[in-house]
Amino acid sequence: MTKIPEIAEELTSDIFTGLWTGRELLVEVRNVKAFLSKVAYNKAMDFFRLTAHRQQLQAVVAAQMAAGTVADADFKLLESETKRILQEAINSLSPQRKRIFIMHREQGMTHEQIAQALQLSPETVKTTMSMALKSLRAFLSQHGLKSIAIIYYIDYWK
Repeated sequence: MTKIPEIAEELTSDIFTGLWTGRELLVEVRNVKAFLSKVAYNKAMDFFRLTAHRQQLQAVVAAQMAAGTVADADFKLLESETKRILQEAINSLSPQRKRIFIMHREQGMTHEQIAQALQLSPETVKTTMSMALKSLRAFLSQHGLKSIAIIYYIDYWK
């Protein structure tokens, strides 16, 4: 649906990470194929809603759809450098912001679960996560990373 392999891969990764996190609920799913199709459709629609609200993303999506895919070697080099800069951005966060960001993004915890684990209010966790995302966006922008996948990764899970 996205016509951009990198975005499709990112969405697929998000879907299966979510499935793994909520795996105990999968026993209630009767038709796995229909369930996965609906989840994938909803993820793609969320992505399109995000891009519709960001003119910058619209331009990037249009250019990538028109140009086709990036050469494999170029993409791998770009991906490696992007991951390095993203990790640098995460490491630049204050210890509390970094801890909350990692618990949410990498461990798949909800704001409520994080609040309980760290003995904070859910509102404090939400505010801290918002500030972490703002810092990450600024850091990535300073390093010239305004790629659609990075912006999607940072913005999608608000």
